[in-house]
Amino acid sequence: MKTGSKRKLITFDWAMKRLLRSKANFEILEGFLSELLLEEIIILEILESESNKESVSDKFNRVDLKVKNSAGEIILIELQYEREHDYLQRMLYGASRAITEHQREGEPFSNLVKVISVNILYFDLGHGSDYIYRGVTSFTGIHDNDQLQLSSRQQKLYGKEQVHHLFPEYYLLRINNFNDVATTSLDEWIYFLKNEEIKDEFKAKGIQKAKKAFSLLSLPEKERWAYERYQYELSYQASLIESNYGLGRLEGKEEGRTEGREEGRVEGKLEGKLEIAWRLIAKGMTPEEAAEIAGLSVELLRSI
Repeated sequence: MKTGSKRKLITFDWAMKRLLRSKANFEILEGFLSELLLEEIIILEILESESNKESVSDKFNRVDLKVKNSAGEIILIELQYEREHDYLQRMLYGASRAITEHQREGEPFSNLVKVISVNILYFDLGHGSDYIYRGVTSFTGIHDNDQLQLSSRQQKLYGKEQVHHLFPEYYLLRINNFNDVATTSLDEWIYFLKNEEIKDEFKAKGIQKAKKAFSLLSLPEKERWAYERYQYELSYQASLIESNYGLGRLEGKEEGRTEGREEGRVEGKLEGKLEIAWRLIAKGMTPEEAAEIAGLSVELLRSI
């Protein structure tokens, strides 16, 4: 995270878990979605999704948000850190599930809800040089190479102009591919997603409100502790992955493996104490009280 003279902002995943679920902050999410989808987005409500979990141990590398806009469309926003080779298939599953969940029994297929899947990815998915990809469904003639269009009657019946408007749309934001040069208003949001910084001159819709709302210093102390705990657990989980798949391969000798197991037991015991302390703080205890009950020094707890 950026430091120094720049404002210290919380990450977008934490904002999705906490701040953006509040109606008072819909303007921020509406701004981001409006810039991405190139249309005016008004959010009516946040919908519950299966993966709306508070514990980062349940879902440490993926955060999602499910919203309904004024057009009656469902927008799925998912943020993913770790590589998943079958992520494209999971996108399809998520959109399909949202469609079936919102289809009432006995309703005609013409009432199927439109789903827009927005995926913010911090890993390389597939091959491609761009950092934003859009996927839609189209039907191309095998012989004439023409695009199948809706008839005028279908357009009136469905209230849609193009065939792809009836199907899910997918957006892939490959954050690591962004070159940090913000030339458009959407780029300003991508810049924030990559660098956790919003410059004073940025003018994208909703982004300056995000700068104020996402300020770490403006959070209540209890919320700051919860955020710090969340970031710690993200780092811890990332370290586990690195240890298991990276350093573990270098251990060739039995004594090395033995030492590793012993270090693991010690680290596990410390992690258990830290977990207890974080849970107590989340329930309202002060860091001093939580550290005493967990058997830790408050200095150690504050340093993490």
